Amino acid sequence: MTLMHSRPAFITMPIHVRAADFGHVLVLIDYHSGRVQGLIPAAAERFRVAARLGRSYPLGKRLCAQLLAARLLVPTDSASPWKLIAAHSARSSWGSTEHAAGATRPLPVSRQHLLGAASALIAVSSVKAAGNKRAATARIVRTLQLAMSTALRPATPEEAYLTVTAIRAAGWYSPGRTACLEESAAAVLSLAARRLSVTWCHGVAADPVRMHAWVQTEDGTAVGEPVSTLAYTPVLVIGAHHHHRSRPDHLDP
Repeated sequence: MTLMHSRPAFITMPIHVRAADFGHVLVLIDYHSGRVQGLIPAAAERFRVAARLGRSYPLGKRLCAQLLAARLLVPTDSASPWKLIAAHSARSSWGSTEHAAGATRPLPVSRQHLLGAASALIAVSSVKAAGNKRAATARIVRTLQLAMSTALRPATPEEAYLTVTAIRAAGWYSPGRTACLEESAAAVLSLAARRLSVTWCHGVAADPVRMHAWVQTEDGTAVGEPVSTLAYTPVLVIGAHHHHRSRPDHLDP
């Protein structure tokens, strides 16, 4: 029988999937496949009930089949409830919030720091290209976990800021895609090469649903980020030991 006609009694959410609950919308992110799925209010409420019970029937046949087929949920032998991440929504601005438009030339950095940053960006590009395109994010996450494990001490705010600035300066000349994911991952690798660590964060915001990646110092301060980054709720955090996380930062390979 297909999943459309038969569904398991018990289900759970794999550890590599995160569910951010904004109240009016619920966002599922699969860090293995890179898939992002949004659930509107009625479906989101059914998902919340299923999460509390670890059972499939609150979802209904069609939604359950869709989530199982996408591997955002998986069958299990017994009730295994899963947690949702309580996400915060930005206050309505009614169009009054201003955002910078266009590219901004980064601050100048020394040749030495520029070369080191370029090497880190090349490493990130190589990891992304080394396999299935859909699994690129998963490869980056595993690389960051490995890099974090080699650190001897947290980077100071000055060390972290200089590294992020150098990465952005190198990215200015990069012929490939250099957005927040590439920049933040490269910053982690560049610091890890000196046995230094920061916290890597991947978060989501709503209205509209959008994602962002950034790094933080040990005290939780975002490095080189605008105030607008506060609109993002961290969904996957790697390298943090100073605050609570609803789910572990380790992802299955």
